[in-house]
Amino acid sequence: MKKMAIGAVAVIALLGFTSVFVVDEGQRGIVVQFGKVKRDAEGQPRVYEPGLHFKVPLIDNVRKMDARIQTLDGQADRFVTSEKKDLIIDSYVKWKIEDFSKYYLATGGGNRMQAEALLKRKINNGLRSEIGNRTIKDIVSGERGAVMEDALKKMARSSELGIKVVDVRIKQINLPVEVSNSIYQRMRAERNAVAREHRSQGREKAEVLRADIDRKVTVMLADAESHARQLRGEGDAEAAKIYAESYKKDPEFFSFVRSMEAYRKSFAGNNDMMVIKADSEFFRYLKDANAK
Repeated sequence: MKKMAIGAVAVIALLGFTSVFVVDEGQRGIVVQFGKVKRDAEGQPRVYEPGLHFKVPLIDNVRKMDARIQTLDGQADRFVTSEKKDLIIDSYVKWKIEDFSKYYLATGGGNRMQAEALLKRKINNGLRSEIGNRTIKDIVSGERGAVMEDALKKMARSSELGIKVVDVRIKQINLPVEVSNSIYQRMRAERNAVAREHRSQGREKAEVLRADIDRKVTVMLADAESHARQLRGEGDAEAAKIYAESYKKDPEFFSFVRSMEAYRKSFAGNNDMMVIKADSEFFRYLKDANAK
């Protein structure tokens, strides 16, 4: 009898324990009874807020789901613009569960991976539609915000998953690798052409400057030569003037000095020979040793 009482108490305690469940902060809970979501008196799915709640033990199954805003950040995907040009766009989505009952049924029991896969497909379809109506210039330069707003509006109207899309953002826009390589090659070719043009212009200016410098040097050398000749002429004139003045003071002595210089230059070599008359004027000062 005592054992039966202990067993009954244990069963009651077990039933009491299994009839209580706790929903944590940031979560919401729904109760599934015989495969169907439990509803309130008005026929709406009953959503349990954070706190302590009761359920029918062994019959009701509690499903807890994250009610916070979540981020879907997948891999970049390829999109086609209105010009039939490919773009690689990396985006992310902020979303949260709005209808927990619908979310539970649409995602196979609240499977988050399945929910994100379905949401990613819908987001890509929305972005593909918006990008397909715009050119690359529109998307890159000024209409990126419009693309995200229009995609957000379409996702907000789509509620079959029980999900509310809070925000859609494009993080990065790139060209495909093969297109980027061709663009880089074209840019490199254009830059090389510009560089060659600048180099040719530089060589042209260098030739102009070199010619101008050569002209100036030639003019300077000509001026210097002219000035040098002028100075030499003035010097020769001054020398001639000095010689003339010296000659006037003592012509005989001047003639003697000039004759001595002529003798020294004429007889400088050892094998020099002169054929000249003995009574020549050249030997005037050699004929008479006592000459004045």
